[in-house]
Amino acid sequence: MRFFGVFAVWVGLSMQASASELRVAVDIAPIHSIVAQVAGDKVRLDLIVPVNASPHDYAMRPSEAYTLSKADVVIWVGEGLTPWLEGPIEKLAPTARHIELLGLPETQVLQFREGAGFGKHSHGEHVPEEEHDDHETHEEEGHEEGHEGEHADNHDDHAEGDPHVWLDPQNAIAWAYVIADALGAEDPQNSVTYDANAKAFAQRITDVSDEIMQQLEPVKDLSFIVFHDAFHNFEQRFGIEAVGAISDNDAVPPSPKRIALVRDLVAAENVHCVLAGPLPNKGLVHAVASDVPIVEVDEAGAGFDLGPDLYESLLRSIATALTACLTK
Repeated sequence: MRFFGVFAVWVGLSMQASASELRVAVDIAPIHSIVAQVAGDKVRLDLIVPVNASPHDYAMRPSEAYTLSKADVVIWVGEGLTPWLEGPIEKLAPTARHIELLGLPETQVLQFREGAGFGKHSHGEHVPEEEHDDHETHEEEGHEEGHEGEHADNHDDHAEGDPHVWLDPQNAIAWAYVIADALGAEDPQNSVTYDANAKAFAQRITDVSDEIMQQLEPVKDLSFIVFHDAFHNFEQRFGIEAVGAISDNDAVPPSPKRIALVRDLVAAENVHCVLAGPLPNKGLVHAVASDVPIVEVDEAGAGFDLGPDLYESLLRSIATALTACLTK
């Protein structure tokens, strides 16, 4: 009887602790990593989109929907990255504190670059102006419906700006303080810890950024292209800019006209490297730039262990991949 009495007390205390535990749900792995740095061991932190899944069109499983419904705080990049998530957040976590990072005044948002060439022609020949004639390209491929269908959705996403904002470490630093304030408001007894953790994260990422800047300095004037425009925030922050993109959208293959334009760009700009996320079809890249090395880095952190170190590892991996690729 004594055992059952002690067991009942233990269960009651466990349930009470669980009920008072602050629960935070985040959308993607890089944001999970940033929050983990700020929160430490003071919260239960749950990831909605698995590390190896695409955030753009993911379908939540029941377990992830349940996780979202139990959250006290929901932190997500925003509709520009996960357009399917806004409705579930409103319906499943209506009383939670919502932080949409793309909507914060502290977040620096860049516009997508349009066309095959991005206009960085510090050396080599200019790519013909016709590279920007995207309307003709879409008409050739049966997209003349204008604002209807897939092309319209892509256009609308571009109009809102580039959602890959976590690749600018200055955004991550700004978010750390916003996250600390939000967690402190929900959990005042640990607010000092959250603030201290945010400051430590900011200093660490500042140091990492300085190291990456030095690492990229010897190759910053060498030309590279991207498969699609996902790394603009990283490039802008570190002063190393792609000269063009094979495709406007990783879900839509480039037209024959676009491929021809990028081939001209590769030759005119003496392109050394192709930077891309995971590629299901490397043959397409080889068709555009047959002799140019390809380096793959997933901008959302696939391939890295989930946790507080993932964000720093992601930044370093992009810098290391570019340095290695450009110096081949």
